[in-house]
Amino acid sequence: MTPDLWSYPENVYDTGQNLDVIGYDVEATDGKIGSVDEATYEVGQSYIVVDTGPWIFGKKVMLPARVVTQIDPQERKVFVSRTKQEIKNAPEFDESAFKESAYRDRLGEYYGRFPYTGGGL
Repeated sequence: MTPDLWSYPENVYDTGQNLDVIGYDVEATDGKIGSVDEATYEVGQSYIVVDTGPWIFGKKVMLPARVVTQIDPQERKVFVSRTKQEIKNAPEFDESAFKESAYRDRLGEYYGRFPYTGGGL
C-alpha cells in the first residue's frame, strides 16, 4: 500500500505535538535548500512550503508531509527525503491554487514518482 503523501510519517510528527517549524532550515539529502515558510499539520492535508531563497532564485516549493524524514527542534532543522535537484524540478508553488485538489494531484504525481523512505533517519 502506498503511504498517504499528505500525512507526516508517524515517527516524525505526532499529531499531539505543538510544534511550529516555520523558520526552520530545510535539509535535502544532499544539503540545505532553504527554510520553512509555511507548514500545516492536518491529517491527510499536511505540507511544508519551502522558501529556497537565492538557491533557486527565490522560488517557493510545496512539499507533501510524507517527504519529511526528521524534525530536529534543537537544531531547528527539517530533513526531507529528496535531493536538491528533485526539489528544484518540482512544480512551482502556486499561492492561488495550492489548496485545490488539482494542484495537489499534480504535486502528488510528481513526488509519487520517487521511492518512499518511510521516515526517520
